[in-house]
Amino acid sequence: MVTDTNPEQVLAGEASSSHLKRQRLSSLVEEEAEGGENVGEVTGDEITTTEVRSGVLLDLDLLDCPVCCHALTNHIFQCDNGHIACSACCINMRNKCPSCTLPIGIHRCRIMERVVEAIMVPCPNAKRGCTDKFSYGKELAHEKECSFALCYCPASECNYAGLCKDLYRHYHANHTGYCESFTCGFNADAWMHISDKILVLQEGRGGALVAVQCFEEEQGVYVTVNCIAPCAPGVSEFSYQLSYSHGDKSMSFGLDEMDRIQKVSFQTPEKDFMFVPHYFLNGRESLKMKICIRRRGEEQEKKT
Repeated sequence: MVTDTNPEQVLAGEASSSHLKRQRLSSLVEEEAEGGENVGEVTGDEITTTEVRSGVLLDLDLLDCPVCCHALTNHIFQCDNGHIACSACCINMRNKCPSCTLPIGIHRCRIMERVVEAIMVPCPNAKRGCTDKFSYGKELAHEKECSFALCYCPASECNYAGLCKDLYRHYHANHTGYCESFTCGFNADAWMHISDKILVLQEGRGGALVAVQCFEEEQGVYVTVNCIAPCAPGVSEFSYQLSYSHGDKSMSFGLDEMDRIQKVSFQTPEKDFMFVPHYFLNGRESLKMKICIRRRGEEQEKKT
């Protein structure tokens, strides 16, 4: 974490004046021997070589706001003593530097803004195959929508985690006795005991996993439907319609875009649920529901 460090000193390090521009980031990065490319321009008998350099950041904490410890993003401000802070912290601190109490929030630290924009970091899921890179701090937003994000098995006491396509195959191979199947566009039974709390549906053999969960509270039962998948474009995008009926009473709930989760949670939801009050259940301990799941791309084709 940066505390009392002048951004100019952080950037310059111990570089000599003759190599200041080339080594300006010497205290932050180290040269990768294989990372450079040489571009040669022939002039007579001489070859002028321009080296394209890359580097590795030594300490990512240098790019975090010293006040809130979140990644620095534009705009970055500094006080007259050189202490820096993000714009949100300047407002929260009422434009008083937390390190020296001098005014902060007027003068931007443009050199640090340039450094933050120049430092490229890989996606946190790089080891699983994602090749995208981002300016520091922006990789966290991408991680939530990365198709290489880990998804966790919904089976009780199973610790498997992997890419969603691998998870689907794992579930079909190891837990088929604990789930029901569904076919897109057709009604399927979603019958479950309230005490079970979760019913897993799988599309065909090794297809997408959908978790139907119920949460019993004092007023009644909350029912949610989520696809176990990352929120990446084009990955397991479904809509659904869920219905419950008994006698002359019925109710239904649906979403044009089913929520996607990487891991099931057993906390009572705050939104996107069907609520079945206790008087509606009339003492029954099970929910006999119907669900129709549709693939969103197929829906749009039918409408056109």
